[in-house]
Amino acid sequence: MKIKTAELETVCGVTSKLPANRLPEIAFAGKSNVGKSSLINAIVNRKALARTSSQPGKTQTINFYNLNGEMYLVDLPGYGYAKTSASVREKWGEMIERYLRTSKVLKKVFLLIDIRHEPSGNDCLMYDWVIKNGYEPVIVCTKADKISRGAVPKNLKIIRDKLKAGSKTVMIPFSAQTKQGRDEIYAIMDAVIGDNDSDGGTDQ
Repeated sequence: MKIKTAELETVCGVTSKLPANRLPEIAFAGKSNVGKSSLINAIVNRKALARTSSQPGKTQTINFYNLNGEMYLVDLPGYGYAKTSASVREKWGEMIERYLRTSKVLKKVFLLIDIRHEPSGNDCLMYDWVIKNGYEPVIVCTKADKISRGAVPKNLKIIRDKLKAGSKTVMIPFSAQTKQGRDEIYAIMDAVIGDNDSDGGTDQ
């Protein structure tokens, strides 16, 4: 997968109507401080396509990025930020669930978990949401450069066990700094585009 063009095409708030896209979508979900914006920037090879912030909880919209005119990368709102009011967190949750339930072209969901920590209750809830909506999430374990290589297998097992993920669930250690794991994500993206082509998918 080589990203030639990446453009923010649609931004949806709590009350916005979701776009009726025809190109396949891949969605990225994760806790508000898990490094989602850094991951997206690493994937598209841009420094600031997705805005990173030292203040968690900034992503309050669903952002649709058009990649190469072939697919959409969908950035879901970061969840679980403690300083956000309960009512706002609930609205973000409803927005995410509405997207998962209603998108007709969502092909793959990537759930980001900080490899250094055991998944939170919100992480487990998101994992269950994704499963209940008919998707097998890919678990991207971010910030892999922050731990030793020897600790990676143990931490992956802790995350898998906490999520109660099956042995077939794909888990990818990832680092936005070293780009570890990026090729594995590209391979999944290529497969999504290939499946869409074989299904006779049409461009917008």
